[in-house]
Amino acid sequence: MDDFAEKLIALRRDLHRHPELGFQETRTKAIVAEHLRDLGLEVHEGVGVVGILKSGKGNRAIGLRADMDALPIQEQSRHDYASTTPGVMHACGHDGHTTMLLGAAELLAGSPEFDGTVVFIFQPNEEHGLGALAMIDEGLLTQHPIDEVYGIHNLPGAPTGQVSTRVGQICASESLFEIRITGKGGHASMPHVGVDAITVGAEMVMALQTIISRKMPPSSGAVVSVTEFITDGQRNVLPGQAILKGDVRARHPEDRQAVNKFMQQIVDGIAATHAVEVELQFNTEFIEAINAEAPTEAVVATGKALGLATIGDRPPMSFSEDFAHFSAAVPGCFFLLGNGEDGPNAQPLHAADYDFNDDLLPIGAEFWSRLVKDRLPLAPQ
Repeated sequence: MDDFAEKLIALRRDLHRHPELGFQETRTKAIVAEHLRDLGLEVHEGVGVVGILKSGKGNRAIGLRADMDALPIQEQSRHDYASTTPGVMHACGHDGHTTMLLGAAELLAGSPEFDGTVVFIFQPNEEHGLGALAMIDEGLLTQHPIDEVYGIHNLPGAPTGQVSTRVGQICASESLFEIRITGKGGHASMPHVGVDAITVGAEMVMALQTIISRKMPPSSGAVVSVTEFITDGQRNVLPGQAILKGDVRARHPEDRQAVNKFMQQIVDGIAATHAVEVELQFNTEFIEAINAEAPTEAVVATGKALGLATIGDRPPMSFSEDFAHFSAAVPGCFFLLGNGEDGPNAQPLHAADYDFNDDLLPIGAEFWSRLVKDRLPLAPQ
């Protein structure tokens, strides 16, 4: 193993030991900013960290994004660099994403064989879909205009270093819903006297499952999941209040809007049947991530040029990514790098025993470096 790879591994494991939740990435941001300054980059600190590296006289600029936040999960790994923060861990590989991008900055600063500007974007709070918008609202894209934007995510279960992406929709949207039901509670022995909210809520739960298959085709890829059912009932007290919470995934904006419409129809109809009050809130936190054609073709070409197994027409992912807000603003490509097929590297994202594959660190750094040189080529001599 060479010194560069060892340096990246040490950095990644340090970040892993000290995970920080969204918008609390104080230590991580300080480490990122220090590394970028040591490399001679122009650094801007705000809700995230931005590094600027210019070479030549070209006026084109591309953005490379890494996410920095961890998850509220108690780590169950046994390795010696496990999280030292109770209840918080890097269970999605953002420690690896950050390290790969810092590695790319080092490679490019040491060998600036490109013509233009690279904007290194280190983003907070990806997990709640708030970090990208926060950086955009802070002026990232106006203060540092870019022509294209790229984002990497590791993919457990895929061969280490395998590149996969697609033109068009790559990640689903995520909308969170909450349904508040107000009925009339009472004694468990006399349910006919009131209108218990738990029965109404149970009817709504079942009816919501008919949106996909009865109102929308399963082939749409949309998913409706009720994930919480909360009432004020007790052992012998029928609840008068109930709250249903859940999650909707969709591949297309029109499908997301259709789910919202059908959900409103269902809860209004059941509420009218039982003479209860109902309130539906439907909030989209992650929009659909859409890959533009030219950046996606560039990612596929770079993967092949590096000799990596490369898939340019993978199926869309069911998970959501707030990189979508960047690629909605400028043409972009979000792509996956295989994290390995065995052990902790193959555990699902967000699993308590998941771990990022250190073998992927130099691969990702080299990929970023090669992509920059391909997209910002030197002018012919």
